[in-house]
Amino acid sequence: QFELVESGGGLVQPGGSLRLSCVASGFTLDDWTIAWFRQAPGKEREGVSCIDSSGSTTNYADSVQGRFTVSRDNAKNTVYLQMNDLKPEDTALYYCGSTQVIVATNQAACLTSLFYANWGQGTQVTVSS
Repeated sequence: QFELVESGGGLVQPGGSLRLSCVASGFTLDDWTIAWFRQAPGKEREGVSCIDSSGSTTNYADSVQGRFTVSRDNAKNTVYLQMNDLKPEDTALYYCGSTQVIVATNQAACLTSLFYANWGQGTQVTVSS
């Protein structure tokens, strides 16, 4: 059974940092592009970032560019999302998804949820003072 499990969320003050992890279970991540999405209450799911299977190509939503960094460690079967300078509008449930479609080179495709599957349960990020 293919499954992704997210962790690392929590409550942080504005300007703070968190690092999210996305661990694969039942398959290895080596051949998969992984993306992070988020969904706030009452809003649609929004693409945040993606990283290709080798880690050489990444893409970001304009709203997080320069603040978030996606990376991966295939030996640990894990993808990370380092989030710095967090803002209240970053508050959401964060998910990761996987795809073997080559999307990482195109921002729009990278951040389109229809390309992805194997969604985890998500990890909650709350930014509040």
